[in-house]
Amino acid sequence: MALRLFNTLSGKIEEFQTIDGNAVRMYACGPTVYDYGHIGNFRTFVAVDILRRFLRQSGYRVHHVMNITDVDDKIIRNAAEAGLPVQQYTSKYEKAFLEDAAALGIEQPELVRATEHIPEMAEFIAGLVAKGLAYRTEDGSYYFRIAKFPAYGKLSKKDFAGMEDGARVDVDEYEKDSARDFALWKAPKPGETSWESQIGPGRPGWHIECSVMSMQELGESFDLHAGGEDLIFPHHENEIAQSESATGKPFARFWFHARFLLVEGEKMSKSRGNFYTVRDLVLRGHKPSSIRYLLASSVPYRNQLNFTFDGLQQAATSVERLRNFRQRLVDGKFADGSDLSLASLATQTSKRMRESLEDDLNTAQAQAAVFDMVRVANSAIDSGNLKKEDAPALLAVLNQFDEIFAVLNDDDAAKMKQVADWAEAEGRQKEISPELQEILRSTALSDDQINQKIADMQAARASRNFALSDSIRAELTALGILIEQTKEGVRWRRK
Repeated sequence: MALRLFNTLSGKIEEFQTIDGNAVRMYACGPTVYDYGHIGNFRTFVAVDILRRFLRQSGYRVHHVMNITDVDDKIIRNAAEAGLPVQQYTSKYEKAFLEDAAALGIEQPELVRATEHIPEMAEFIAGLVAKGLAYRTEDGSYYFRIAKFPAYGKLSKKDFAGMEDGARVDVDEYEKDSARDFALWKAPKPGETSWESQIGPGRPGWHIECSVMSMQELGESFDLHAGGEDLIFPHHENEIAQSESATGKPFARFWFHARFLLVEGEKMSKSRGNFYTVRDLVLRGHKPSSIRYLLASSVPYRNQLNFTFDGLQQAATSVERLRNFRQRLVDGKFADGSDLSLASLATQTSKRMRESLEDDLNTAQAQAAVFDMVRVANSAIDSGNLKKEDAPALLAVLNQFDEIFAVLNDDDAAKMKQVADWAEAEGRQKEISPELQEILRSTALSDDQINQKIADMQAARASRNFALSDSIRAELTALGILIEQTKEGVRWRRK
């Protein structure tokens, strides 16, 4: 099989094919850095990360570019209210976004920032004007003439047959179905941040930013453009219109859109009190690996995810089960030999996972495959039927799984401490929950220090110094270190 993805442009699942052999050029719309990113945003970023990882696992060379929108209406408004220059205002939220993305195991693509490409955007707009595709208004703003692009609506599948020629909209985001000429360049209002350019003072509109930066980095035509479903119209529709009008070439071959999520069955909003950033969840004591696992799984990216706290707890349980299974394979003292049924299990699981992800990134089926393997293999360990030569193949399947899902490395406590430190610095220490405080206590000792204390505990017990053994165990427990006695020996983990 080959990778098959739903292409928003065609409205159907198609075999993914690149323009240039095994090289993938992909562009993903990144954050608008006016505030902290919420879990709806990060569902999209995790979905794009999984796609990137699977493409690479499939042998592609991936050139992945993501924009940072560091100037738009909201940013200018918020920066003015805060009394800060735009770049000083946005740098805080860009830093927070990159930290949150790293905490969720999202690999960092090549970043491009809107404010670093304004001369190129002005030049692009001048080219549209020269071709009669855009026009200047009396105040010095520039608009794209939608009537010049008859294919307008081909991505969103909206019918714009009755659109009013010459009607304009100058805000960066709008939800109306009526198509209007949209702003490419906005003349400055009194006191508003602006840039000098070959087309006059002002700043770029939101839509032109992505067109110019993506084509500069990836070429006039590239393989895949990704983003959240909310960007299909007007943002991506407008990108196509201005880009293809300028070049006469297809802009992006595939369009990949992830659905947003509900929270406890309702639309997420601040007024409902169910609006959560990644940092909000960590302060409540939820591990980044659990958050990633839930955002990555449960239902595939094109289905609406109902984000619940029960689901988040189930995600934590699933991650812990996978980590424990891997540790059993690593620490196990297995008899020599192999079991053909377990070798076959590893092979079939690897195949099932790959086929699931090739089927429009069906993460739910991929996870089901690995947990079927865990169940059978755990049973074999318990009964003594798993042999020494079986473990490497099973570990290889776990590695294949984690190349995509990135949840097996147990570095949650360190990432959560970073959020707690941030909360302290921001004066939000009251939001640090007792659950997080307990987890943070487990970071007081390094892995080597914990291993030494467990060795001391075992030595004390072996010499029948039970009081010392019990005191070491109590000390570790107080620090949030959970110790388990298993068939394979003593095992520990941080809470």
